[in-house]
Amino acid sequence: MNSLEQIVSVAQADFLAAADAAALENAKAKYLGKTGQITELMKGLGKLAPEEKKAQGALINAAKGQIEAALTARRDALADAQLQQRLNAEAIDVTLPGRGRAPGGIHPVMRTWERVEAIFRSIGFDVAGGPEIETDWTNFTALNSPENHPARSMQDTFYIEGNDSTGKPLLLRTHTSPMQVRYARSHQPPIKVIAPGRTYRVDSDATHSPMFHQVEGLWIAENISFADLKGVYLNFVKAFFETDDLQVRFRPSYFPFTEPSAEIDIAFGSGPLKGRWLEVSGSGQVHPTVVRNFGLDPEKYIGFAFGSGLERLTMLRYGVNDLRLFYEGDLRFLKQFN
Repeated sequence: MNSLEQIVSVAQADFLAAADAAALENAKAKYLGKTGQITELMKGLGKLAPEEKKAQGALINAAKGQIEAALTARRDALADAQLQQRLNAEAIDVTLPGRGRAPGGIHPVMRTWERVEAIFRSIGFDVAGGPEIETDWTNFTALNSPENHPARSMQDTFYIEGNDSTGKPLLLRTHTSPMQVRYARSHQPPIKVIAPGRTYRVDSDATHSPMFHQVEGLWIAENISFADLKGVYLNFVKAFFETDDLQVRFRPSYFPFTEPSAEIDIAFGSGPLKGRWLEVSGSGQVHPTVVRNFGLDPEKYIGFAFGSGLERLTMLRYGVNDLRLFYEGDLRFLKQFN
């Protein structure tokens, strides 16, 4: 039998010669594996007399401990060398200036949203919010939309799984008018409220997005006329665009929830859009059927409603000609507004 001292010495030399972890494991098997030299010596103890077995076993265990210690030391040395090699490859130049996080900013459409809320609050309007998943009744029927209205088609509206209490499919709201219904049915006149929020329609191009933002306004009382609508909206656009050099006009139009109805156009007296009439809102006197669906008497209460696209207002305020820029996440574009 080879002397234990010689086995330990050769094992230590083999471990030191191992250039990587794989070579080290191969060297380990030579001594501590299933057929390794130390393992074979341990198996041979069974043939010895008890006293000799005890003495020889102690010597073999001591040798095994020395070999395991040498193995552990070499493993640590290889791991340290590998780490140092990686650190050298990924060295950090501490002389470079830091790349601190840039401050965030408010998205231009959200900036418009906040500005619109502040202006209408200043003239006594409440601000209402509500669900983006709506029922057919609140989104269409309560607003006097007929069953065959094109807006109810799959080509215009996003329907989702699940039905309302009447068995009709739920949908992503196509406007924020449902909040006018919800608010009016839970408040007593006079009712002055705006409802800003996200809305959804099957539409996408330079001036339309499947998801967009609207603000709708409602004023219901016993004696509210188109003159009040004109005064409120003129005050709003002058405050929003920060100019008094601006005109408002009403063009006859059709909406099922108002009668009479009108498109609202504005024209600037100066600047790059000087003299151009630009459509900014739909509006009208609330239809008697809608007033009745509010839970109110149309013989007693009258009022007006309007709806404006927040993206449209943002585009006019900042001179943006493609709505899609707001949603591409390009920081070069968004940084201009902060």
